Amino acid sequence: MITGATSGLGRITALDLARRGYRLGVVARSEAKAAALLEDLKQVTDGVRADVFLADLALLAEARRVGREIAARYGRLDVLVNNAGLHAFSQRVTAESLAEMTVVNHLAPFTLTQELTGALLASGAGRIVNVASEAARQADGITPATDLRDTAPYTRRESMARYGRTKLMTIMWTQELARRLDPGLVTVNCCDPGFNVTGLGRDLPGSAVLERVLKLLRVGDPRKGAGIIVRLATDPAFARTSGGYFSVRDAAPLPCPEAGRDEQIQRELWTQSSSLLHDILPLP
Repeated sequence: MITGATSGLGRITALDLARRGYRLGVVARSEAKAAALLEDLKQVTDGVRADVFLADLALLAEARRVGREIAARYGRLDVLVNNAGLHAFSQRVTAESLAEMTVVNHLAPFTLTQELTGALLASGAGRIVNVASEAARQADGITPATDLRDTAPYTRRESMARYGRTKLMTIMWTQELARRLDPGLVTVNCCDPGFNVTGLGRDLPGSAVLERVLKLLRVGDPRKGAGIIVRLATDPAFARTSGGYFSVRDAAPLPCPEAGRDEQIQRELWTQSSSLLHDILPLP
């Protein structure tokens, strides 16, 4: 199961996994883009098996709904790739009164993973791969109780630290989740896919022109970033590795940036994330 599979790293990851014979499920916001992905999948492998689940992962209610829909569809899930991401260059507040970038990059995958943990456990050898970023090093500290709910405006210049903080959250909850799961049943790891020319910065003026130039110069090839995702999802060498953060460069292990490294702050992020979900989405 892959989120953000209709473009960039997610699309390349989906195509690679299809070539390897995996049955795919993709979570997509756009029905048209999902249909285009299915056509691409048909071009790379005969008899492709792929299911599309439509959801807007900027909304926690949608993340929960689609998670439950996926869990009801499958008896088990072998791999979950939380790839969907967003770098918003100015603040955008959702209908649930949360910062869109915080939701897409942290709270939605947190919610989706909670809903799918049972299906992953049923696999007996499930894997969760979370896509983080080197930008996590740009985070200027983290205070979960306030940062998760922060909707204050910010400038384009300030957006990198905000983006980095959401990606730091990815590493932190990956490592906390690893401590909560039996690695003999489900592993969870995250990666830095490096700099990639994708649609992540589509809100930046002139990004389309810059993307074309970088592609001509062969800078930021997303195939490299997709490679580390696929490796963590499939390589037997990672079958019992859990709680790791790995570089696109030869899967070298990386430390969690210092601001989010302590187990206590990671546990606090988990607790505050769970509390926020309860406030936004009370259990029936």
